[in-house]
Amino acid sequence: MKDFLYNALEKALEAKGIEPNKTFQIETPTNKNFGNYSANTALIFAKSCDTNPRILAEEIIQKLEVPQAEKIEVAGPGFINFFLSSNCIMESVEKILKEGDHYGKGTEGMGKTAIVEYVSANPTGPLTIGRGRGGVLGDCIANLLDAQGYSVTREYYYNDAGKQMKILAESVRFRYLQLCGQDIVFPESHYQGDYIRDIAEVLFMEHSSGLVETAELEIFKEAAETIIFSSIRKTLERLGILHDSFFNEHTLYIASNDGVSPNQGVIDALRSKGFIGEYDGATWFMTTKLGQEKDKVLIKSSGEPSYRLPDIAYHITKFDRNFDRMVNVFGADHIDEYPDVLEALNILGYETDRIDIAINQFVTTTVDGQTLKMSTRKGNADLLDDLIEDVGPDATRLFFIMRSKDSHLNFDVELAKKQSKDNPVFYLQYAHARICSLLRMAKQETGFDPESDTDYHVMQQLLSPSEIQLGFALLEYPHWIKTSLRLLEPQKMVEYLHTLAEQYHRFYQECPIIKAEPEISKARLMLSVATRQVLRNGFKVLGISAPESM
Repeated sequence: MKDFLYNALEKALEAKGIEPNKTFQIETPTNKNFGNYSANTALIFAKSCDTNPRILAEEIIQKLEVPQAEKIEVAGPGFINFFLSSNCIMESVEKILKEGDHYGKGTEGMGKTAIVEYVSANPTGPLTIGRGRGGVLGDCIANLLDAQGYSVTREYYYNDAGKQMKILAESVRFRYLQLCGQDIVFPESHYQGDYIRDIAEVLFMEHSSGLVETAELEIFKEAAETIIFSSIRKTLERLGILHDSFFNEHTLYIASNDGVSPNQGVIDALRSKGFIGEYDGATWFMTTKLGQEKDKVLIKSSGEPSYRLPDIAYHITKFDRNFDRMVNVFGADHIDEYPDVLEALNILGYETDRIDIAINQFVTTTVDGQTLKMSTRKGNADLLDDLIEDVGPDATRLFFIMRSKDSHLNFDVELAKKQSKDNPVFYLQYAHARICSLLRMAKQETGFDPESDTDYHVMQQLLSPSEIQLGFALLEYPHWIKTSLRLLEPQKMVEYLHTLAEQYHRFYQECPIIKAEPEISKARLMLSVATRQVLRNGFKVLGISAPESM
């Protein structure tokens, strides 16, 4: 409904010759004496129109076309308050029940393609909880894009090149040599986890001591990469995260038919624009020409590329694949890097307004009040697999996104395991299960069948405050799908669904359903069915299950 009101207000502004914009806000007043919705449109535009906000508000109302409104009035200094007709409830329930799983889906992305790159953890060890947050965030953003009609590709950027892979191979080789009886001191700078020994044991079982004299690290690298990445994919599958495409970083180092690798192509293109410098034995992106204090290294003096170079080349492949929208989900450790990538792409003529960046902050995990520490190399990482085993995939997913991506997340393991309303995922799922239980009971006692009982006119009898508030809340689902996508913030969907569940629980407590008069009972059951549908649709976007009993 908010989206409809935004459009109606923009049309009214245009009719008055005012250039509309989305700087004005539409809020849901807590005091229902101010209506179902309140807009500050006149307050925003009055100054530029050189008029009194209340006068402008009255003029806007004269141009408004909102048939769902029973009354529209000016309040206070110039707010426009909308009082919607109770018929909206009947219309919304009818729309929800007819559209079912498609309710809330939009057309913004129809005929367009989008790619979401997320997780993209180096295959140097099992997934940590920190990586899990970005994985769930990216998966939910992909679901939101899908809900708006985009054809979505979910991609994992496979970091299989660089120094960390050499260290991984050496780590496995050292453990393998120890298994072969050699007295070797394992370097503290290498990967310490038990999984390294497990990989070495696989090689020992296959080759016995046949690799002792092998100086080539490739066999150790390949074994580690294969085993670790298989483990990563299994962990992601437990969370319902399935990628469509896996992009190998090493392909950016391979020369194409013209003899130039994608990485070298970036260097050559930036050089032709005057943005490459060579000094201190390294190759630099001359960002000082863009007003920055320092240039940024692209190729280190060791000959190894920095993260920026392959990231620029990788983004160019996305443009080459003609995606209309590109979303990158990064951890907070990329905050300093990605602006340079966008600057380089701008210099090279790419439309960076097609790129969206979602940065998620760090995660700490508490168990019984104690914060766990994470370090993949030291082998004491807080592993995502262990968390899923402990609290389940639904709680894992929801807890990762119930705070803004911009905020540090403290994952309270004990809270996530609670079977009570204090646990947000339990609270949401219990609302769905409660409705399913109610409908089973109604079918037994009254014969009510949501598939065949489609007399929507009985909804006109829903007049109590809790019924009306619940009905209007159902209208808001499409708005929050769009808003969550616009902000790249699934947390907004979590907040909306929590409010919807809260309103349903209140309605359930205040309004007799099965024991009410037959017509009122049917109306309340239909309202319940519509609520179940919206919860189910929202759960699908968030990637959590919709249990029918708890």
